[in-house]
Amino acid sequence: MSRGETFLAAEVTPARIRFEDVSLTLEDRVVFDGLSVEMDVSRTGLVGRNGAGKSQFLRLVSGLVTPDSGTVTVNGFDPAKNRKRATREIGFVFQNPEHGLLFPTVIEELTFGLKAHGMGKREADARAREILQNFGVPGWDERLVHSLSQGQKHLLCLMVATAPEPGLLLLDEAFAGLDLPTETSLHRMLARLPVAQIAANHDLASLARNDRLVWLDAGAVRAEGAPDEILTAYRAEMEGRILSPDAL
Repeated sequence: MSRGETFLAAEVTPARIRFEDVSLTLEDRVVFDGLSVEMDVSRTGLVGRNGAGKSQFLRLVSGLVTPDSGTVTVNGFDPAKNRKRATREIGFVFQNPEHGLLFPTVIEELTFGLKAHGMGKREADARAREILQNFGVPGWDERLVHSLSQGQKHLLCLMVATAPEPGLLLLDEAFAGLDLPTETSLHRMLARLPVAQIAANHDLASLARNDRLVWLDAGAVRAEGAPDEILTAYRAEMEGRILSPDAL
């Protein structure tokens, strides 16, 4: 199987994402200036150069960032204003696992968020052990997080993000820097999850696994469509750009 080949994916209920005249400036840099886009997400990839707005797009969808103006809604609610619902219904996997792992043991990592969503200690513990079983690592409960390999830490972040059974999962360069067998194995696990997904990535082979791509360019949607179509156009343009040292 090639890296770009689509894995047998679970059926998902699409998530409705809507940006209406969204503007965002960070540290004097305009990220979005009146962005309006509406999409139904099943498995969608975000492609674009560094600084195109991919990460901030995901943070706006998750509610981690509030737009300066305009509105962002996910399935009809504003994730920045309704944080309790957002943390329950939207999972986020960051590029660096260290940014999302806080506790000494695996079971503590998994139960923390579940208890924050209202589960009792016993119910959260049972749910955490069910997750470990489902991902094929039932013996990880008392493992020390710092003892896990880098790939195992990425897997733990994926388990933590999906523990509340969100309807939407956001992945920001989630498996970057991993070797091919580890990355491929994690993508297989990801494909089996019955959750809508938006993944930002620079790896074009990984992006090709999605059913739809959105090309962000300088804070605007340049194009969206089937992976083959978008990646062909994107690769042709990027390979044709010769950057001066100041533009690298």
